[in-house]
Amino acid sequence: MFSVELRAHGISLSARFPWKTGIVSFMAFPSMTKGPDELQESVKAIAEDPFFDAVELPLVQESQWDWVNATLHGKDLARGCQPDLLTKKLDLNSPEEQKRMEAVSYVKRQLEECSKRGLRKLALCSGPDPGTERREAARKLLAESLVEVCSHASPMGIKVLLETFDRDWDKKLLIGPLDEAIKVIEAVRKEEKNIGLMWDLSHAPLLGEKPDDLKRAARVLEHVHIGCAKRLDGKLLDSHPVFYTKGAINTSREVAALLQILLEIQYGGIVAFEVKPEEDQTPQQVLDTAKGTLLSAFQEAFSKTIKL
Repeated sequence: MFSVELRAHGISLSARFPWKTGIVSFMAFPSMTKGPDELQESVKAIAEDPFFDAVELPLVQESQWDWVNATLHGKDLARGCQPDLLTKKLDLNSPEEQKRMEAVSYVKRQLEECSKRGLRKLALCSGPDPGTERREAARKLLAESLVEVCSHASPMGIKVLLETFDRDWDKKLLIGPLDEAIKVIEAVRKEEKNIGLMWDLSHAPLLGEKPDDLKRAARVLEHVHIGCAKRLDGKLLDSHPVFYTKGAINTSREVAALLQILLEIQYGGIVAFEVKPEEDQTPQQVLDTAKGTLLSAFQEAFSKTIKL
């Protein structure tokens, strides 16, 4: 948690950031998945940073878990399963039943691991977009998979988060546009309640969306990422450069707009950085820049909220 101060008409005003601040660890510290030494170095850096209240973790081997859990004691921990599904090409909306069930089974195993470790949130993503003609069928299959996943997670007390990705530029996933994500989540909630939406500011430019659109998603929004998309040679990339890196699209202005909307809809979840160092950057450099951007954005949002 942190606070900002403003001075108006000779009066000092302060506001505490109203949400827990998180970090997508495997994005800010890409090397942490390379081996035990890199994992420990990255986890120590996060543990020693009081700015972060919550940490999204990659797959951590059993031999490392007790140390990771103890080192991050006091922080809210969650499992980010999106990289697993993407790199392993696991498709929760596959029209081939065997492939769909392979993805469902993998997520169920990760949920069981989360339960053993005391983790109460797992984030995932849809499979690839199959094209216009097959989208409706794919959404139904995705909802069916998510019902199975959430049914498995519910007795363990685990919430499942569906993250939206781009459909046309980089990851090219089924989900996808915000309104379609809402429909899928609402369909799943008819049978299982333990599912919510994860929305990423970095993905907004690739989807043609803006923070204001989240007003429509207030009833399902559970988790928010802040970061940047990148424009390179006429293409939009989901590479999560830090703010003010060459080609980065989002600025503190978009972050401030997002924070204002979150205040307006009385959002109660976590706000987490998803930023990644480029070749000439270190994790600490990108995190320092991201923190400064968030502080500036919150000050702007606070100022507008009290209409100074």
